[in-house]
This record gives sequence, C-alpha cells and structure tokens, in this order.
Amino acid sequence: MSTSKPPSEARTGRFLAGGLALLVLAFGVVGWLAGWHLGADSAVYRAGALTLLHGDPLYTRDVLTALPDWVRLPFTYTPAAAPLFLPLALVPSGLVWGVIAFLSVVGLMVVITVVSSSPGGAPLLGRSRWALPAGTAIALGLEPVWKTLFLGQINLILMAFVVLDVLVLSQRESRWAGVLIGVAAAIKLTPLIFVPHLFFTGRWKDGLRALGTFAALEAAMFAVIPVDAVRFWRDSATDPTRVGSVHWIFNQSLNGLVNRASALAPWSLAVAVGVAAVLAVPSVWLVVRLHRRGEEAAALLVTAFYGLLLSPVSWSHHWVWCVPLLTLLVVKARWWAAAAVALLFVSQIVMLVPNGGDREFGWGLGWSVLGNLYVLAAAAGILGLAARELRLVRRSPQVVTV
Repeated sequence: MSTSKPPSEARTGRFLAGGLALLVLAFGVVGWLAGWHLGADSAVYRAGALTLLHGDPLYTRDVLTALPDWVRLPFTYTPAAAPLFLPLALVPSGLVWGVIAFLSVVGLMVVITVVSSSPGGAPLLGRSRWALPAGTAIALGLEPVWKTLFLGQINLILMAFVVLDVLVLSQRESRWAGVLIGVAAAIKLTPLIFVPHLFFTGRWKDGLRALGTFAALEAAMFAVIPVDAVRFWRDSATDPTRVGSVHWIFNQSLNGLVNRASALAPWSLAVAVGVAAVLAVPSVWLVVRLHRRGEEAAALLVTAFYGLLLSPVSWSHHWVWCVPLLTLLVVKARWWAAAAVALLFVSQIVMLVPNGGDREFGWGLGWSVLGNLYVLAAAAGILGLAARELRLVRRSPQVVTV
C-alpha cells in the first residue's frame, strides 16, 4: 500500500511547517530591531566572510576583527568556509541569527520529509497533514536542535545537505550527487565521514565527486589566502583544542569520554582512536548490509553516529542526527526505541550533570554514565544492531530482507 501523501495533504503540511520557520525568522527580526545579542556562532560566520573581504588574517590567537564587541571567538572553520559565508556579509549583523535559524528550520523540514519517505515505513505519516509540522515542532525540543538554533550554528543545514545528497541525489544517480557532501565538508571537516560511506555502498563516482568538490574548494584558497590556508592545515586542522576544552561534558565523542576518564592524559586521543578503529568493523559491516537490502536511511544513520563518536570533538549540538533517527523509528513504528531516543535528547541530561573546570574529573561511576550518555547510547546502538544482524545471518545466511 502506498504511504505517500495526497498532493493537497502534502502541500498543507509543508505550508504549516513553513509557518514555524517564518515564526523563527520573525523572532529574529524582532531581536534585530530590539538589539538583542543572538547567535554567537552565526556572528563568527559573518565575521569570517568580512575578514576575508577586508584581507585580515582568519587564524590567529586573537578574535576576528570583524566580530561585534559582544562576541570573542576564533574562526575555527576551514579556509573555504569563509567565501561560502560571503552571502551573510550582505545581511545586517543583528539579523544573521534570524536568517540562519530560518534556514535551519527549513533544513529540519527537509530532513524529516526525506527520511519519512524511506521505504518500509508505516503509513502513519502519510495520512496526516499535521505530521510534518508536528514533527518539526517536536524536533525543536531536542537538546541538539534547540542548542544549534540558540548558538546560530549551521548543523541542521549541513545535515540537510548530506541527507539530500545520499538519500535523494545519489538514489536518482544524479551527476550532482556528492557535491553537497563536498561543500559541507569544505565548511566543517566532519562531513568527510560520508565520503567512505559512499565508497562502501558502491557509489564510487559520487564519493570521488564529493572529494573533488572538497579538494577544489580548499585548493582555491591557497591561491586566495595562502598564508591562512597553510596556517590552518599545518596547525589548526590537527589541533582539537582550538575549539575548546576537549574534556568538557558537551564534547560527546569517544575522545571526550576518554579525556574525562583519564583527566587529560596525553595518551587519551590514541586510546579513543583505537576504540573507534575497533568500532569501525561492525559499523562498516552494518552500513553494507543495510545498503544491500535497501535501507539507505538506516545505513546513513550508522555512518553519522559513528562519525560523531570518531570525531575528536562532537559538541552536543552536533548530535542533530537524532532527528532523522527519531523520524525513521516513528515511520517504522519502533515505538519503544523512538520513546527512548526522544527521552534521551529531550532530557537535557548533558545540561544537568555537574560540569565545567575540572569537575568532570571527579564524577565517579554514576555521573560518568550520565555525563557520557550520548556516546554510550550511540556505541551501544551500533553494537546492538550489529549483534541483531549477526543473529539474522546465522539463522538464514541468504536472507537480504527483514
């Protein structure tokens, strides 16, 4: 039975969800007119573009010269990110947060729409015009999502790029497949994890296109700002501390977990990489298995969450991939799992555990479990799915569907 929405229902759902995005934009306009200080990270994006235009250095120990006086942050993005942020230079300083927040909510809608159209789902979302606006509204209550919006981050926009690339363009064998991943990686390096995802799922042309787009954008910056480009790739790209304290609770990665447990021992990153290397085996196997039976959204999510574990720094607001995960669980009627995921990310657990300074070093077992819950849940999820898949293989080695 088809689960697609009737055209009128789909249009109404998009219209209602779009109203939420416009409300966010309206709030941004009000904040601009009232002189509120909204979105420190969005201010950094705009300042990076202006710094490039002014010919000032992007990567120094000092803050960007083009930042408003209420923000004191460095530019931690790649050299190619600065020209990609140039459209923000046309936006008034106080309005940048509203524009990025609006685009972020639109990205949220795109992700929910694409993932909810995945094959094998229940017809629930296909029957109601309220599904998309309700899903979008619920997603705004998840800690990674509201924190992304609060900070003026672009995580939701980049996630939409990846979802569109892998689940839409690549599925249609578009000649543009891979480009959006390359652009996303040229802004933040972490989307590079989706290049091997394309390779492991047999989409070599798309993967090479993603790498080519990324390399071309970054190589161009050696001609435009050679000193800054060298400084970034020589120093900043390999220094996870440039974005903050790696042991802080909000770094929900394996590296963050190990650094908290070891009190910043010099071998912490090596141990985290070793654990990630071991976890790569079931992760890659799962991605290949899920891809072969047409569960592309699930395969993509395995890669996304593995990437969050692998990255030296995965701030809690980077975990916006909980939105497509929750969407997929709902459309597949995995209600208990959906409830558990929703509870985890609505609970704001990383906001409640004692943190800051060196408080993470004295947690003890109980606080350590709660303070690393995103990491532990993702690792357990990957291992649990791999164990389930292994049982299926043993029962029926020839089975390709479930």
